[in-house]
Parts: sequence; C-alpha cells; structure tokens
Amino acid sequence: MIVPKTYEELAAYLEKPDKLVLFFTADWCPDCQFIYPAMPKIELANPDFLFLRVDRDNFMEIAQRWHIFGIPSFVVVENGKEIGRLVNKSRKTQAEINSFLAELTEEKL
Repeated sequence: MIVPKTYEELAAYLEKPDKLVLFFTADWCPDCQFIYPAMPKIELANPDFLFLRVDRDNFMEIAQRWHIFGIPSFVVVENGKEIGRLVNKSRKTQAEINSFLAELTEEKL
C-alpha cells in the first residue's frame, strides 16, 4: 500500500492511467482499525488495482473535494476519473470490499 506524504505525491498518482483505490482513513477511526489487518489480503486479491492510503486528516482538502464524510471510504479512480465508490457510515468488511472491487473489474470486461 502506498502512503502519499504530500499533495504533490498524491496528485502524481492521480495523473497515472492506473486503476487506483483511494483508501480514505484516519488512525483514530475504530472502523479503520478494524479493516487495517485485512488490507494486505484485499490488495493481493485485487492485483488490477494500486492502493493508496489517504489519511483524511492530512489531506482534508482532497477528502472534501471527493465528498468523503465517513471513513473508511474507498474511491476508485482510473485515468484521473472516478469509476466507483464505497462510501457510507458502516464498518466495511473484507468480503464487502472485495465484492465492490470485483464488480468494477467485471464492468470493464
């Protein structure tokens, strides 16, 4: 998982043609703590995606621009454009995230 440190670094990834999963999170968030241990397995199960962990507190302007009000949230971007999002107030599970990403992969086939 890539953890951008600056707005410039994050912007450079957004300009790439890769399918990016922006994983909006914060270390104080209990639902984020719940999903952290599963993230390596989720990444392995979804090799078509590049995962970026975006700390909502460090990138507040980006979170606001992407309308991220609940965390953890997942926004998938391809060629700089949003192609899907899993954003809600609920705790996310590994199965739910994998299913969400699988739907995005199937839509492209």
